[in-house]
Amino acid sequence: MKIIIIRHAIAQDRAVFAKISKDDTLRPLTERGIKRVQQSRQGLKKLEPKAEYILSSTLVRAIQTADQIAECYPDATRQSIPQLNPGSDPAKLTSLLSDLPPESTVLLVGHEPDLSELISWYTNGSHFSFLQLKRGAACLLQFKGSPKAASAELIWLLPPRQLRSLGG
Repeated sequence: MKIIIIRHAIAQDRAVFAKISKDDTLRPLTERGIKRVQQSRQGLKKLEPKAEYILSSTLVRAIQTADQIAECYPDATRQSIPQLNPGSDPAKLTSLLSDLPPESTVLLVGHEPDLSELISWYTNGSHFSFLQLKRGAACLLQFKGSPKAASAELIWLLPPRQLRSLGG
């Protein structure tokens, strides 16, 4: 299985949005964030031409990011899942991913610091994060079969600027 972990694009400022709405789950992408993900999705498509599944957290900014990416993968199954929400247990996500065909390519769109911790958990079995994803960054993990802790090989990790550059 291949899993591409993607941090959501640039969202509205947390403090400014808090004055408008008390519910941070509704905080959307900025126009700049939308434009950037539209540019970087082309680079992602060049790196990984097909994907069977695109899963995002249920927070608006992750849904919007995943929806933009999904335009490049029209045949992929698209779903928002609570297992990618901030503070979720990686074991619950892993259980869901284990139900997918092992030859699948899955795109996961979520939040920091959870995604960095997930990468660490999949690569070395620890929740201690050894990296940090910028907004819009992506990381490819490859598994032999279904994902589990300490079983992934980190193939590439690209900041958003490089993804946009690849997208031309």
